[in-house]
Amino acid sequence: MNIDQIVDGYIIYLRNIRRYSPNTIKSYKTDLSEFVIYCNEANKVDVSLINERFLKSYLMHLSERELEKISIVRKLSSLRGLFRFAFKEDLIKNNPTAQVRNPRTSKKLPEITSAENILKTFDLAEEADDNSLLIKVIFELLYGCSLRVSEVCNLKVGDVDLEKGLVRVLGKGSKTRIVPIGEQSKKNMANYLQYFPVKNYSEPFVRNKTGKKLYEKYIYRIVNKYLSKVTDIRKKSPHILRHSSATHMLDKGADLRAVKEILGHENLKTTQIYTHVSIERLKQSYKKSHPKS
Repeated sequence: MNIDQIVDGYIIYLRNIRRYSPNTIKSYKTDLSEFVIYCNEANKVDVSLINERFLKSYLMHLSERELEKISIVRKLSSLRGLFRFAFKEDLIKNNPTAQVRNPRTSKKLPEITSAENILKTFDLAEEADDNSLLIKVIFELLYGCSLRVSEVCNLKVGDVDLEKGLVRVLGKGSKTRIVPIGEQSKKNMANYLQYFPVKNYSEPFVRNKTGKKLYEKYIYRIVNKYLSKVTDIRKKSPHILRHSSATHMLDKGADLRAVKEILGHENLKTTQIYTHVSIERLKQSYKKSHPKS
């Protein structure tokens, strides 16, 4: 069987059986399509010709392209999933990824910005005339509720309960979680709904003037524009607000497991990276202010 046929079957499996999100499916398709191209160039289209040695040559090829190690690890993870699927479906006799190890990577801490900088964006939003309420709500959901940008785009009016101060979020893997809404966030959301009333609960919560849902690129542009005015960090994406939110909660003594639930992480280890961010911030504060530093 050809490798491209197995890739097609695997993508269908991820979409229909595992119910992965469109963004995750897109990432897998990109990674695996690159591998198929490499197989074609090496005349290794038949999956029976792909062995551990060939996979290591592919990893070397990626390294020679000067890809970051974390990107190589992600691509290898996609291949592991592919060949595990092929082995379980009896499409191959041996799993060539079984003994292939990840290249060593140094942990890269996520960038964040200060709570003071984020609060400044709300003041700047006041200058946006009729768009100010929408901008505030976008920041409230990304930072105040720690949502992913895709979750913000897919949020329905009926998912937000301002009386109870809760928002129901459909996250990765179609898993639902409940996230609390802070008092100030509730005020901004209530003002937004008052000025932009809705007809039914199935309407998008954040929407344009015609009532249609916002797209991720639009929200990215908004966040990038306002973060650019208050911080010089390299990345100014919506995910920076989520990173910052998690770090600030832990800085204030929040329970790690509670933060895990708010973020919708499946594994506690994913959330623990934010404890490293907090420790680094602690070290920097010590060096700047302590007489013994």
